[in-house]
Amino acid sequence: MNRSWAEPWKIKMVEPISVTTREHREAAIVEAGYNTFLLKSDDVYIDLLTDSGTTAMSDRQWAAMMIGDESYAGARSFYKLVEAVHDVYGYEELIPTHQGRGAEHILSQILISPGDVIPGNMYFTTTRYHQERAGGTFVDVIIDEAHDPTSMHPFKGNIDLDKLAAVVEEFGAERVAYVSFETNVNLAGGQPASMANIKAVYDYCSQRGILVMLDATRAVENAYMIQQREAGYEDSSVASILSEITSYSDGATVSSKKDNLVNIGGFLAVRDPELARKARALLVAFEGLHTYGGMAGRDMEALAEGIREMVRTDDHVRSRVGQVEYLGNRLIKFGVPVVTPIGGHGVFLDAARILEHLDQDEFPAQALAAAIYVDSGVRGMERGIVSAGRDPLTGENRRPNLELVRLTIPRRVYTQSHMDVVAESVIEVFNNRESIGGLTFTYEPEDLRFFQARFAPIAQDA
Repeated sequence: MNRSWAEPWKIKMVEPISVTTREHREAAIVEAGYNTFLLKSDDVYIDLLTDSGTTAMSDRQWAAMMIGDESYAGARSFYKLVEAVHDVYGYEELIPTHQGRGAEHILSQILISPGDVIPGNMYFTTTRYHQERAGGTFVDVIIDEAHDPTSMHPFKGNIDLDKLAAVVEEFGAERVAYVSFETNVNLAGGQPASMANIKAVYDYCSQRGILVMLDATRAVENAYMIQQREAGYEDSSVASILSEITSYSDGATVSSKKDNLVNIGGFLAVRDPELARKARALLVAFEGLHTYGGMAGRDMEALAEGIREMVRTDDHVRSRVGQVEYLGNRLIKFGVPVVTPIGGHGVFLDAARILEHLDQDEFPAQALAAAIYVDSGVRGMERGIVSAGRDPLTGENRRPNLELVRLTIPRRVYTQSHMDVVAESVIEVFNNRESIGGLTFTYEPEDLRFFQARFAPIAQDA
């Protein structure tokens, strides 16, 4: 018999949330230009826009904030963070930043020269932006199955070694700035890479003098999926699997607003002291002194505790991924097309299959996210053609194979009852999908347009 499970925490404090009327939400989405990023949080009932910085911190983390050392230089809170990163991730050199994109910026600036290429397992929006801004070109070398939302491949985050080898052969190892290897690939639907693949990529690159830099933002979730899916790891702890993952890399960027269970912060961690020296020189200019980066002492204290807490037992990540799977499986039961297998941090609705009557240039994922909000006040976000942006050379829309709405579950925030409300709303919208029309831009920013773009419904023929 399958036994019910419950969250490995109890509620000590609550925050009231708004329950609005449909009329209110219809007005709010128009005011927001049909972009869920532009909605006011007070107009949102259940917020699944992102898992970034939306974590509920623990009592231990709140207590740790009270002993934060706010010294400008050499704060003891920094050294506590250094120790936590070394103990859990294994990296010797730490460069703290205000959040993950600060680490992406610094990494791109110290490693990328104009004309370089950066192979990676599917782009992420801000990562590719920083790579391109530094003069590099991102090349997708993820396995083909990652672009198929119906594939049940257990490790759709894997890098295709043949694709990687082709890039190296075409450009030469000296023009490969580094391999950008994301754990639990966000835009593929939160899909993990296998340990065998991570090791094989590292071995291949090490033999050719190519650095492997992880985006280890969701490496704990990746470690859990290795435990659950990869032979030989079923009896290993998530902490030990995480340590092995990072051992097959030369460094990592981390947005601590995810796995690390805090609301702000991030870091770049490397093994090479010379790389760390170059990074710290830029840190002072763009983030802050090398012993605080973009964080206050209290932030570093909460982060150090969060890093240890995320792997103290496997119960946390088991519950975290379990809640995502609960929502995904409810939707699958009612025939809603989603990316499979269910990912680690969110359920990704396949908007291309749900809104088959809309062309991709009519922004089906953007329209679907807006429709779900209007139905229930649940806020998700588009991950498709809008997020992909335009090709800088041709000016044409990039047309990704995946046209998705991401329902991202914050850590330790919502109950299973909230997930039931979300499921019922998505099912209702799915059952009335033919009534959803396409959208067109009324304002399109030049860069990272999904954050601030505005849309309007496409006029229907009379």
